[in-house]
Amino acid sequence: MKHLITIFFLTFLTMGSHSQGNKPELSPNYPGNRAPLASKTYIELPVGTIRPQGWLKEQLNRMRTGMTGHLDSIYPQVAGQRNGWLGGDGDVWERGPYWIDGLLPLAYIMNDAELKKKVQPWIEWTLASQKPNGYFGPDTDREPEEGLQRNNAHDWWPKMVMLKVMQQYYSATGDKRIIPFMTNYFKYQLKELPNTPLGNWTFWGEQRGGDNLMMAYWLYNITGDPFLLELGELIHEQTFNWTDVFLRQDHLSRQHSLHCVNLGQGFKEPAIYFQQNQNPELLEAVKKAVRDMRNTIGLPIGLWAGDELLRFGNPVQGSELCTAVEMMYSLESILQVTGDVQWADHLEKIAYNALPTQTTDDFDARQYYQQVNQVKVSRDMRNFVTPHHDTDNLFGELTGYPCCTSNMHQGWPKFTQNLWYATNDNGIAALVYAPSEVSARVGNGQLITVKESTQYPFEETIAFTFDFPDREEEEIEFPFHLRIPRWCKNPVITINGEGVTAETRQGEIARIDRAWKSNDKVVLRLPMEVSISRWYDGGAAVERGPLLYALKMNENWQKKTTEPHETKRYGKWYYQVTSDSPWNYALPIRNLSKENVGKAFVVETKNRASDYPWTLQDAPVTIRTTGLRLPGWKEYNGSAGPVPYFTQQGEDVGGEENIELIPYGCSTLRIAVFPVRNK
Repeated sequence: MKHLITIFFLTFLTMGSHSQGNKPELSPNYPGNRAPLASKTYIELPVGTIRPQGWLKEQLNRMRTGMTGHLDSIYPQVAGQRNGWLGGDGDVWERGPYWIDGLLPLAYIMNDAELKKKVQPWIEWTLASQKPNGYFGPDTDREPEEGLQRNNAHDWWPKMVMLKVMQQYYSATGDKRIIPFMTNYFKYQLKELPNTPLGNWTFWGEQRGGDNLMMAYWLYNITGDPFLLELGELIHEQTFNWTDVFLRQDHLSRQHSLHCVNLGQGFKEPAIYFQQNQNPELLEAVKKAVRDMRNTIGLPIGLWAGDELLRFGNPVQGSELCTAVEMMYSLESILQVTGDVQWADHLEKIAYNALPTQTTDDFDARQYYQQVNQVKVSRDMRNFVTPHHDTDNLFGELTGYPCCTSNMHQGWPKFTQNLWYATNDNGIAALVYAPSEVSARVGNGQLITVKESTQYPFEETIAFTFDFPDREEEEIEFPFHLRIPRWCKNPVITINGEGVTAETRQGEIARIDRAWKSNDKVVLRLPMEVSISRWYDGGAAVERGPLLYALKMNENWQKKTTEPHETKRYGKWYYQVTSDSPWNYALPIRNLSKENVGKAFVVETKNRASDYPWTLQDAPVTIRTTGLRLPGWKEYNGSAGPVPYFTQQGEDVGGEENIELIPYGCSTLRIAVFPVRNK
């Protein structure tokens, strides 16, 4: 007997339930927003219900055995017992909470007992630190000490990070102590903010108030306390006006106007506040910001030039690692509120391009600034607006500036946490793709498991297999939501080998409504085509699906020792990376036309991807094409020197040569925005 398969295509899922004919309305298995907040279509699942598989599991394993799992011994002056968030006389600001904000979800996603033990003292001390008036955290400022942040203990900002930690801890464990703890703190904020606003101690709290607002709404959805909505209005009022910045001001079209990480964190605030205010202008603000950045500060990795202040999108300007992980968190938050495919596409762009290349393969070091065109990793004074001596693009434990050493850990675990969502129509949604497995309740509360098998983003096919461990012979009716990326023109969906006849449309959500059986299999195929996008000064970038491609260069990694007087600031060692490969290539303009791209860029894929694909040697996909050498394009201060990126003709063009491109995330040295020339 064939089952009825109904597919709806939803262009912009947000706010409110969707009709399912004459079916009775069911209470969501995972309640979302409580009225009067606008309801969500997509609802975050408890931490630990989504488990990585395949290459993603290996990625998280490397974090577990690398810096994330051992920061307390690698960076003891901040992550060790002296930290003020453990009652010590050391760091009292953001760096300790930053680490736990990534370590905690990693520990519970991987179900790692040792990592959980490392998290627990931070939770216990924080709970015990709460005063009768609701204040929590360190409360004592101390004299300066090199390498520590020992003042501004009362600043609102680091408490926002710890609120995120406590929210995740509750999600993972259900510890009932968290609810009165956060309730008392938010009552304290409601009383104190009129006199000591978010920007009272530092501008960080004022610009990053969206993180605070998210947690107030989260608690409201649990308790329904009306004062939390009053607090929400107050927090929004005191937060930097990102909506006005995006809609009416010129910050995104002039250099040095904003701090790069503040932009990444503030980006979500209009969409978060939309849940309470429900003015469509708030959602338009973040969309307009992306459109504006595309033509000013934007880079083809989904981020922007910011080292640390904003710069126009020259591919040799730096992009800070903290910006990547904070923008990912913002996009994950906006996706839950809006259900808009645009934000899932954007999230994958950052996660699958910028994030892998900015840490070492075994997660023992990170890079403060990455360059899209990066021909050397070395101790050179580059043209960055905020230089930290000459260590900004080295791979090290503390090189550049140490905030990223603590903050980078949230990237992959929170990405994993946002691969799957519950839906307000009692279904399950796969909106971001990676090998994984999820257990969740659907329909009338039945528990199911779905395994996602894929080598995405390198391959085009994603297979979903359903398992009903307690109900092998029973059918369960629920909707399954699948994202169709905007870059995919001809997606194909099959169910148990049979094609779905309904039209599939790019940039929308496919909602498959049917009675499912255990072992049912849905296969989503997302054909990837090579495309050319234009960026700074007309430079050309080669893209395929969610991936940016870059010139493959030989890489010579060398571990160097810092001078004794530098160790507190930059750590005891660092990696430099050099190459003997030529890099000064332009792309022939004739190859970039729509008619010629398919012939000029030849895609080759490996039969089996490595367990860890983000390396030069194990890149699963290669694109072969030709390039034109530019003899006059030379190195300048460790970077690719100035060059007109788009010129119809030029006397500096050499002969045509075969070149090889690999996924940007697999590279360390590269050219990814190419000049364009006519021979």
